[in-house]
Amino acid sequence: MADESGNSNEGKHGTPRHVRVAPIQPIPAPPTDDESTEPLALPWLLILALAVGCITGLGAVAFRDLIGFVHNLLFLRQVSFSYDASQFTPASPWGVLVIFVPVVGGLLVTWIVDSFAPEAKGHGVPEVMDAIYYKGGIIRPVVALVKSIASAFAIGSGAAVGREGPIIQIGSALGSTLGQLIRMTAGQRITLVAAGAGAGIAATFNTPIGGVLFATELMMPEISVDTFLPVVLATGTATFIGRLFFGAEAAFLVPAKLGAIPNQLSSVLTLALYALLGALTGVAAAALIRALHWAEDAFDRMPNRYLRHASGMLLVGVLMYVLWRSAGHYYVEGVGYASIQATLYGQLQGGAFLLLLAASKLFATSVSLGSGSSGGVFSPSLFIGAMLGAAIASLISAAAPGAPVSAPAFAMVGMGAMVGGGTGAAMTAVAMIFEMTRDYDIVLPMIIAVAVSLGVRRLLSAESIYTLKLRRRGHAIPNALHANMFLVQEAGQVMETDVLVLDHATPFREILPRSEGLLFRHVVVTRDDRILGVLRINVGLRRAASQAESDITVAELAQRNFIVVTQHEIAFRVISRLWKQHAAMAVVVEQGDAHSPVRVLGVIAKEHVADSVASSIKIFSGKH
Repeated sequence: MADESGNSNEGKHGTPRHVRVAPIQPIPAPPTDDESTEPLALPWLLILALAVGCITGLGAVAFRDLIGFVHNLLFLRQVSFSYDASQFTPASPWGVLVIFVPVVGGLLVTWIVDSFAPEAKGHGVPEVMDAIYYKGGIIRPVVALVKSIASAFAIGSGAAVGREGPIIQIGSALGSTLGQLIRMTAGQRITLVAAGAGAGIAATFNTPIGGVLFATELMMPEISVDTFLPVVLATGTATFIGRLFFGAEAAFLVPAKLGAIPNQLSSVLTLALYALLGALTGVAAAALIRALHWAEDAFDRMPNRYLRHASGMLLVGVLMYVLWRSAGHYYVEGVGYASIQATLYGQLQGGAFLLLLAASKLFATSVSLGSGSSGGVFSPSLFIGAMLGAAIASLISAAAPGAPVSAPAFAMVGMGAMVGGGTGAAMTAVAMIFEMTRDYDIVLPMIIAVAVSLGVRRLLSAESIYTLKLRRRGHAIPNALHANMFLVQEAGQVMETDVLVLDHATPFREILPRSEGLLFRHVVVTRDDRILGVLRINVGLRRAASQAESDITVAELAQRNFIVVTQHEIAFRVISRLWKQHAAMAVVVEQGDAHSPVRVLGVIAKEHVADSVASSIKIFSGKH
């Protein structure tokens, strides 16, 4: 407790007084492979993102052609790549045997996935999120090929799944592959994975803004210029390539001014009805989330994977055939865009019938994915939302003739509300439905419905359709992204000031009384006006020292792995240096001119960083 001159080194309130020390830097430990990896320069990362966009755009084109080939071959006994998902599939020449078309496709999917890439099973997005948060962005290159073939057979043979999930996983696998072939940091590899995901969804739906928002809302743990620019470049490139092959038209054609709301007070009633639609779609989104996992649990009880998937696809085939016999179309097979397009033009009507279609698609999608199919949930969500929205509008019109509702407009808003509620990506849902329909008037009611839907779904199911699967696996995914506000604090704001500055010869037993009642005690050890080391006194160390037979000095217990920082250095740099140099503690000093003594102000240990993080997010204390 005294330096070499016999004077106390501790000031008022535990703040150390001036001590002549010349801070020295300890020798850092040898870097690991991750630490020795230099970040790739941003221009090179952008070139790779451009490549990801090009390959993903071409991959989306090839994927859709492959779906068309499989669909025409299995359903119509034709060899052709031409397939417009917005047109209803004509009656199959197989007749009642069309029931077994999904079964044949399901058996092929099971063999392909089990033989080459089990992670290609399911709707894809959870696996990409898992790779981002738990695997450093590493996805096996074979996943892109296996996912393409398996999903093409699944969708082409009638599984009630979407084509966006596969192309997201395909694009992400391509980005990850480039990130593994070329030496870069894990963060940059993750950026390419997110870029591939955004590029995939943008090329599939011709929605560049939606693709960017999808990547930033769901895929990117950190958003900055260095991560955002590659995503934007890849997404824009993939969209351009998609337009070269598919055209620049919107994904769905809608009548002009479909969602227009008069600018008058009476429109409040219309917006309230849209809010009601949002609440009901929130319930439907929670039901879809639960149904998917109930189906997985039910089919997992069947021991044989082939029997499991064949049984599920047989149920889908029977439902598909029953709808064709009773209503004239297969409806629930494949992506279902034809039914959505017909609803947006008011060609599908009747509240009860539309509710039946929504329930049928929910069942078919749950059974398809639960039994082992490969495909996305985005398109089924669009289908369910459109049918539910049109049904609610029809029921309102029947109960209150003259009510300010439009079945096609409600269908369009229902699509966004279902997607936003189910995935948790509210901004993505609003932007994508706008881009898919090019109807700006629908944005206002869409925002209201999506917000209400998401709120209701979170009340009923805390996890989204993507995160629940990972949560069940024990892999938690954050439901919110916080700005790292603590990183801009200065070291002087983070440090602990109740610190002892002691000479190296001070016996450890002499400071034990000063440490009683404290969980931790931090000591800076000096010798010959230089910082020798640091010491963190805890209960275990106090007990061990009290039982020792000989006096132990603080120098013998001091750790040499420390760093020295000034009080104005930002927390981001302090934390980075602590990690890179494997330091136990940072000593915070006030450096004057070259001839002035250095004043030790405090220390920063890991618990102080944790406290700083907690204090920076306490203003957002809701459940996340």
